[in-house]
Amino acid sequence: MLRTFETIAFAPSQAEEAQKAAAELTAIYGNADPDAADVIVALGGDGFMLQTLHKTMNTGKLVYGMNRGSVGFLMNRYSTENLRERLENAVENAFRPLEMQTRDSEGQTFSALAINEVYLFRQSYQAAKLKITVDGRVRLEELICDGILLSTPAGSTAYNLSAHGPILPLEAPLLALTPVSPFRPRRWRGALLPNKVTVEIEILETDKRPVNAVADHVEVKSVVSVRIAESEEMTARILSDPDYSWSDRILAEQFSN
Repeated sequence: MLRTFETIAFAPSQAEEAQKAAAELTAIYGNADPDAADVIVALGGDGFMLQTLHKTMNTGKLVYGMNRGSVGFLMNRYSTENLRERLENAVENAFRPLEMQTRDSEGQTFSALAINEVYLFRQSYQAAKLKITVDGRVRLEELICDGILLSTPAGSTAYNLSAHGPILPLEAPLLALTPVSPFRPRRWRGALLPNKVTVEIEILETDKRPVNAVADHVEVKSVVSVRIAESEEMTARILSDPDYSWSDRILAEQFSN
């Protein structure tokens, strides 16, 4: 049985193309209040889609994106035609974000959610020196690198891919742990982890080698420890066209130059 969407809310980014698209679509389909709408159509790029998903997590709202930005892996192709039919036939994907918990050099704690990835990076000219623990077991006593990231399948084509990490199918119960410019162990290129693990990262020599931590758009400076685990409570819901599914996008990315 197909879903029906009587009311649609259009959420454009500030980009000129997104604003123009919102005006075109509103003239055809109307524009409902986001709180009352059956579905939210995000217009922009992947960064704006992430912002929209963060705002709608655990609200029950479905988000359908159309690309009006520079990058659009999370987005569907833009068209003003047959939008209601596209929405009704779209495939729903629900996924849980990562929860980052940090402690900084002053002893303060902070938590944030990441739909794409949590990453740590050096704050100065000195390489970071990290200790990696997975489910209470030390896996790397010392990793010297520019940084490290833990990516969800949704984020595996973003920073993770630029760092030469693996692309993960959206339905895969995996996380990608990927180093950025590893110096020692030089041959270590990362690991695939079950999505239910807890990863703890201790920053070594914090005074000499300061490190920042980022969960999507939220950055915490001068962290001394970071704990990352899949959230047990939060869920983001996204819609994609069946003829341009996540699997199609992943395959296209893996076979592209």
